Amino acid sequence: MKEFINRILQSSKVTALPVMTHPGIEAIGKTVREAVSSGEIHYKAIKYISEHFDTLACTSIMDLTVEAEAFGAKINFPEHEVPSVSERLVVDLESVELLEVPSLEKGRISQFLLANKLAAENIKNKPVFSGCIGPFSLAGRLYDMSEIMVAIYIEPDIVLQLLSKCTEFLVNYCIALKATGTAGVIIAEPAAGLLSDDDCKEYSSNFVKQIVDSVQDETFTIILHNCGNTGHCTNAMIASGAKALHFGNAINMEDVLKQCPKDIVVMGNLNPVGVFKQGTRESVRKATRKLLDETAGYLNFVISSGCDLPPFVPEENIYAFLETVEEFNTKQYT
Repeated sequence: MKEFINRILQSSKVTALPVMTHPGIEAIGKTVREAVSSGEIHYKAIKYISEHFDTLACTSIMDLTVEAEAFGAKINFPEHEVPSVSERLVVDLESVELLEVPSLEKGRISQFLLANKLAAENIKNKPVFSGCIGPFSLAGRLYDMSEIMVAIYIEPDIVLQLLSKCTEFLVNYCIALKATGTAGVIIAEPAAGLLSDDDCKEYSSNFVKQIVDSVQDETFTIILHNCGNTGHCTNAMIASGAKALHFGNAINMEDVLKQCPKDIVVMGNLNPVGVFKQGTRESVRKATRKLLDETAGYLNFVISSGCDLPPFVPEENIYAFLETVEEFNTKQYT
């Protein structure tokens, strides 16, 4: 992965890494519910993406309920949409203190580990990135997002204790993901975008850094994703120590690139719904070219979707995106 990152930083060509698995799920004739419940189906969706789209790497499903379910949270499973947490699991200091850090045998964790293992073993032409939720986003799902936003100001000790347990579990999970042979993990921490930069450091980045320090090395890279950041907590993201940062479409990528160190890979940020799902071939090409023009000259930039692509994105729009990147590179650097 050190060599992989160095190639990105030293290449004059722009590389593309849209975060996507749903096109693969649909192409193999399965539902989202089936894919997030079966490691085998999950893997086949990743495999389809690897074989049909010329991207920098493959990514696993961004399902931000897997870890909450392992803790015991109740989950809703729609057929064609990502699952969601249906009710809060902990409500006060006592329930947080009683909360056990689950084993990796709980819930669907074993199926996600299986999907990553199969992908790492069978996809040889490009790296495979695992995925997991971030500590603050996980804590918010267990405690309720509205309640945790209040609690950080009136009962911060409860939040910090819950974050400690969430992080302990996520460290264990990421160690297991690393053992599957994948190239790294995308830590999705969208809820941290609700926090100020200082609070983001205290309640998110300090805990993300514990994961980074536990697993990131020359063979395994952390990509920290925060689509809630509008520019107000970029410094906190940098402080996490992740080798790559992934930004949502609410932020200006040129401003981000000016702020981030040149040795950190910066990814983003075409709107996954407005551009990829609802757009036409021409509007996708136009939006892609605009972003490429705005970020030209930044060697650490990887063009991507602002978040994972939702279900039912037209494949022709993905191809339009990739073709535009290829044309840009051809015209710029040949």
